[in-house]
Amino acid sequence: MTSRYKVVLIPSDEGFAVSCPGLPGCWSQGATEAAALDNIQDAIREYLLAVAETTRNSLVREVEVLV
Repeated sequence: MTSRYKVVLIPSDEGFAVSCPGLPGCWSQGATEAAALDNIQDAIREYLLAVAETTRNSLVREVEVLV
């Protein structure tokens, strides 16, 4: 399954910091923009796996929201 997430890139002296506003606390960084984008993809995958693990025994539903 493929999903899209908006990310925010923040240039710094060391390269780029990158966050995913839709996933609170999901941050990464990279020496280049491309590296930061690759790294945030890994961070998003790990974030989603952690959420799946912590909600495994919970009653979970999906809702559709028109924006």
